[in-house]
Order: sequence, then C-alpha cells, then structure tokens
Amino acid sequence: MQESVIYQDILQKGEKKEAFRFLKRLLNRRFGELDSSIIERIQSLSTEQLEELGEKLLDFSHVSDLIVWLESPTA
Repeated sequence: MQESVIYQDILQKGEKKEAFRFLKRLLNRRFGELDSSIIERIQSLSTEQLEELGEKLLDFSHVSDLIVWLESPTA
C-alpha cells in the first residue's frame, strides 16, 4: 500500500498542506495578516519551495523581502 502511486500522491499533498499551514502561521506572526494575493502565491509553491521559504523567512525584516523572494526566478 505505501508504495502505490495513489498513496504517495495523497502523502505528498498532505505534506504540502501542512507545510503551507505552518509557514502561513509563521508569516502571520511575523508580518501580521498577509494580503490574499501573497497567500495565493505561497499556496502555489511546491513543498520544497515552502521549506526553502521557511528557512529564508528568518532573514526577512519586512513583507517587501517576502515579495521580492516570491518574485525571484528561484521561487
């Protein structure tokens, strides 16, 4: 069962959902309520990108730092 494609897909979606939820909580705590367009952009990131953003968040001082990161080609 754990090796089935469907199981792996469900697992990956769950991991992404939890990564997004946790990151959103961190961002809201750091910057306050974020604009819906920023939230939508973050939701479109892959799990790996969400994890990278979680690390980069420690270096951000302002929401503008987040926006610049989201607009960069690596995001």
